[in-house]
Amino acid sequence: MEAKKFFLDQHGCAKNQVDGEILVTRLLNKGFLQTFDAQEADLIIVNSCGFIQSAKEESLNSLLEARQEYPNAKIVLAGCLAERYAEQFKKDLPEADAIFGNGDLSLIDSTVDSLFAGQRPVVKALQKGVCCGNRNLLLNYKGSAYVKITEGCNNCCSFCAIPLIRGQLRSRKISEIVDEIKELLKRGVKEFNLIGQDLAAFGCGKDDFVFDAKESGGASCEKSKLLCLLEKIAELKGNFWVRLLYIHPDHFNTDILPLLQKDKRFLPYFDIPFQSGDDTIIRAMNRRGTFDSYAGLVEKIRSDLGECCIRTTFLTGFPGESDEQAERTLDFMKKIQPDWSGCFAYSREEDTPAAKFKDQVPKKKAQAREKKLQALQEEITQERLSLRIGKIYPVLIEEIVQAGEDVSEDEGLAIGRSWFQAPEVDGSFVVRYDAGNADAVRAVVPGSIVNAKALAVSGVDIDSELVL
Repeated sequence: MEAKKFFLDQHGCAKNQVDGEILVTRLLNKGFLQTFDAQEADLIIVNSCGFIQSAKEESLNSLLEARQEYPNAKIVLAGCLAERYAEQFKKDLPEADAIFGNGDLSLIDSTVDSLFAGQRPVVKALQKGVCCGNRNLLLNYKGSAYVKITEGCNNCCSFCAIPLIRGQLRSRKISEIVDEIKELLKRGVKEFNLIGQDLAAFGCGKDDFVFDAKESGGASCEKSKLLCLLEKIAELKGNFWVRLLYIHPDHFNTDILPLLQKDKRFLPYFDIPFQSGDDTIIRAMNRRGTFDSYAGLVEKIRSDLGECCIRTTFLTGFPGESDEQAERTLDFMKKIQPDWSGCFAYSREEDTPAAKFKDQVPKKKAQAREKKLQALQEEITQERLSLRIGKIYPVLIEEIVQAGEDVSEDEGLAIGRSWFQAPEVDGSFVVRYDAGNADAVRAVVPGSIVNAKALAVSGVDIDSELVL
């Protein structure tokens, strides 16, 4: 019998991407063939996002479009949206041939068996442990990978539905994470982006492991478990990068900073979602910080590390946010001067505390505040990028631009990222080189790290030339 083909339609965050990679691997191991043309697929998996309204709509529209365009394919709604609304979609989404939540990804095997046996499975498993394991295919560009170290979240920000979707915080064992990085190193991966809803909470879940001497390196209880993890990773040999993504500002692990000073493989790049600069709104979000304490954290990081990169996120139009409070967030952005930031208008998510708050801000007003923050961030980003002109940076090459795409035969052109540019969300390095130079051609290949001199800023990107 000819093997069935599947197509993955991937949505959402990096954590959801890892889930998608695990689904791909399990289906390949089951004998399916992966296709990158949905028209060829017997099975289409829409790995959805359920975080905010716009992301939910995008995922649902993708499923509905797939149903219309590929009527003969079996279509599975997977991911966070499926996890959150499994029972509702069982009744109200007949376009989906199966609903598959993200509590236990190993259940995809039996789910597709049932699906092709003529049933309509609806799977929502208990959120337990951290779904991880071997991934045959990474959805990043060559040389880069996400490594999930936690699942779920205990912070319970009043606007956030993540605990409702992915459950309470739980962490992987250090030895398991290090073993995964070792295997990825053997496959040529050079950049490891550690992810979780909040890396600062690593090892702090109710049912998390208890460190023994081997796991902790004999660490005292005063040392954060995140630092224990990084120290174990630091024992690995080789030239690679480690990037820390998503660290909650209320309990940032400042004890990791000396390690970053000492071992330059750990990138001084921090994604710290401050969300607001107004003390009253911060409290209403169920957070403990203040304008001053959050600004002080950024000041300490920069003071301890010198050159570093700060990315953050701001949420506009939170219930009760006044014009003055919105201006306070603008003042906070001016104060901390983030290299990058994402700005999002508040999305009212059912079953979250903030959904019941009074004084919901009109959508248009929230969006107008979002645009003001974005405009300010564009100015700050331009200024901070301009300070990098004339300096030489390591660049992880992601793709080669072929001649004919506005590129002459004599000029080589590649796209990549340096340490201050995270995958997908930040700008890129455009690396120019002599296509007639054999050494340059050998050096500039996807997955390699080369040196490039920054020449000019173009939007959010940096134009550069290869340095051999």
